[in-house]
Amino acid sequence: MTGSRALAGRGAVVTGSSRGIGRAVALALAAEGAAVVVNGREADAVEAVVAEIEATGGRAIGVAGSAANEAVAERLVETCNDEFGPIDVLVNCAGVSEPAGSSILTIATDEWRQLIDAHLNTAFFTCRAAARVMAKQGRGSIVNTSSFAFLGDYGGTGYPAGKGAVNSLTMAIAAELKDSGVRANVVCPGAKTRLSEGSEYEEHIEDLHKRGMLDDATRHGSLNPAPPEYVAQLYTFLASDRGADITGQILAGSGCFLGSFERRNPTLLAYRDHDTNPPWTLDEIGDFLSRR
Repeated sequence: MTGSRALAGRGAVVTGSSRGIGRAVALALAAEGAAVVVNGREADAVEAVVAEIEATGGRAIGVAGSAANEAVAERLVETCNDEFGPIDVLVNCAGVSEPAGSSILTIATDEWRQLIDAHLNTAFFTCRAAARVMAKQGRGSIVNTSSFAFLGDYGGTGYPAGKGAVNSLTMAIAAELKDSGVRANVVCPGAKTRLSEGSEYEEHIEDLHKRGMLDDATRHGSLNPAPPEYVAQLYTFLASDRGADITGQILAGSGCFLGSFERRNPTLLAYRDHDTNPPWTLDEIGDFLSRR
């Protein structure tokens, strides 16, 4: 194994780590000394990543199944505790793509529920299971995966909604568990994976660009993403003690680009004391909003 061994002796769970960004994160954590519970829906793909880690001298074990299933999420944390000691790191990389051409006009109810399940419920069930252990031991790092899509720029419904909800859940976890020594952050990654390649994906990006939803730089970055190994370093940093002072942050990483989303606070448009004044009139509200 190579690396600085920044995670030596730590136990980690990485959902969605049988391929793509999750696989790169699992390999990066293992390279820094972490013992990794590898997870994905397909058992053969999971075991292939376990073998990769073990071939380089690392420690890993596989748990196949969807982490959106509460029992699987609990088993991931229990497996880490039993095999490697109390969980120190949880990284959620599991997810599914929006159906091709999906919009609020066309998405089916079962498709919506699948998207929310894969993103929000996976994060909720795994975070709840891991947080209970981490808070008790007084340490731990949670890194959830969101997407630039939470801004709505890429269209869709359940995908951006699920990712936006993951952001809010993570911020709430960070605030609640800060005094317990547990950190929680979000990464919005950009990387070349099976979800960001192929003719349908390229056509979707070009269509968004033509409609003015994506600017030129975002179009270029979306069509030419870097390998997932690049953004895996950001996850690894946040998982390690090098990120000990960072919690409650929404960060972005793609290739050699690194950014952060500033916390959104309301801008004061108008104020008066409601104890001595009536509600705003419609004209007044229209006037205030037109000044922005």
